[in-house]
Amino acid sequence: MATTERKPSGVGVSTRDRVNLLSNGLSGTNLERGSSHNLRVTLQAIRLNAPVTKVELAEITGLTPPSITNIARKLFADGLIIEAGRRRGERGQPALKLAINPDGAFSIGVNVDRDHMTMVALDFLGDLRMRVVENIRFPMPDQVADFVARNLEAMRVAGTIDMSRIAGIGLAIPDDFGGVDLPNRPAAFGIWETTDPRHLLGAHGLEVITENDATAAAIGELQFGHGRVAPTFFYLLVSAGLGGGLVIDGHSVTGATGRSGEIGFLPIGRARRNPVVLQDIASLSGLYSHLTAAGFPDPGPLDRLGPEASMAAAQWVETAADQLTDPLMVINAVIDPDAIFIGGRLPAGLVDQLCDRLALNVRHRGVSLPVRAPIRRAELAEDAAAIGAAILPFSSRFLPNRTALMKTDA
Repeated sequence: MATTERKPSGVGVSTRDRVNLLSNGLSGTNLERGSSHNLRVTLQAIRLNAPVTKVELAEITGLTPPSITNIARKLFADGLIIEAGRRRGERGQPALKLAINPDGAFSIGVNVDRDHMTMVALDFLGDLRMRVVENIRFPMPDQVADFVARNLEAMRVAGTIDMSRIAGIGLAIPDDFGGVDLPNRPAAFGIWETTDPRHLLGAHGLEVITENDATAAAIGELQFGHGRVAPTFFYLLVSAGLGGGLVIDGHSVTGATGRSGEIGFLPIGRARRNPVVLQDIASLSGLYSHLTAAGFPDPGPLDRLGPEASMAAAQWVETAADQLTDPLMVINAVIDPDAIFIGGRLPAGLVDQLCDRLALNVRHRGVSLPVRAPIRRAELAEDAAAIGAAILPFSSRFLPNRTALMKTDA
């Protein structure tokens, strides 16, 4: 059977088609309990098509023009949309064009990992209004709480964001954060296993929503990265550990227990006791261990390695790609994605090397695969998890939800 080298679907599609790719059936409804759903669908359609008229919104959402008029009136009253001029050149009164008010809502995203803390603030268009990164080894809960409190206060003092319009705080954090035995992990780090992150950040009067960091990164890529034109993809997050996020038909899929995509825990070899797992090799921790063994215990910034350290890093890429190839071939066969994206805190140059090597390996080893998805560097890489975390409060408050209409009124 011939093997198809697949290109991401959606390339070159119109903005209207991209709405369908992202929303995928999230049209309006005439059910009484669907009023909130209809508002969310309309708001999403405006976000993805602005500037757009009410007539066009009715076509996109399937709602009646009177319904769109009522929804638009409410969105104006809530300060979530603004006028964006009028469409001229047609018969009758020029149609009013609608757009998202970037200052209509804000959201905070926090990504905590074993080597850094990142905090971002997004406006309602998804543009960055603030970004702070602190590189810190194995941050403790009190350090995370202080980091968030300090930067929220800095935003309040600066006055650049209306604090009353913050929808909430999204926190992206690896699963088993305090329990995974990574190199140099302090014994006290296990406190995370009994720490509720929502309680930790809940003192600010804002809703706190937590998510696995790789899933959050995939959500960020879906909304603001390559996922806008490739609605089915696997996101490989290379951080201190290794994680994966799965998006199918424009929807994040987390599995029965919320642990889908946990590619880093796949065992390597046949050891039954204390097996080596994939993230021991294919992660920043694995890279640093490799550099240390090669004689570079303190290599400095990974994007500015010297010639000899760069050669050692290239050797790590070969090893990591070799271990990742078979899992990615399984992902191709089982999921049939539009693409596989690689992101995280690995420098862009090393990500590109890893993508190239993986593509070559899959091409050579996967000759029997019916399709092979392209492997590309994610558009949102270093900050993907923080940005994805910031989307969570927006999703909770404003974005369409497939399960909303399944809830009863009991």
